[in-house]
Amino acid sequence: MFKELDPLLHSQLRLAIISILVSVEEAEFKYLKEQTRATSGNISVQINKLNDAGYLSIEKKFRGNYPLTICRITEKGITSFESYVNSLQAYIGLKK
Repeated sequence: MFKELDPLLHSQLRLAIISILVSVEEAEFKYLKEQTRATSGNISVQINKLNDAGYLSIEKKFRGNYPLTICRITEKGITSFESYVNSLQAYIGLKK
């Protein structure tokens, strides 16, 4: 039987954000925005949802006089992403 897909990761933008963070140690807000081509507001809402779920951590600081937001994936985020990918592979017949 097919496992239910994580609804939090099933959103295209949240999945893109987590996919980026899985492959890097950390990412600045601006980098995530550029890579996903999403608006600042949309990125902000989605990273807050992922943060609230414990999938990533957010660090806010300043670089000079400019705000800087840094995102890092958590262990829970990595585990959830791996489970999501495994479930998708089962859906397309790559895993039993």
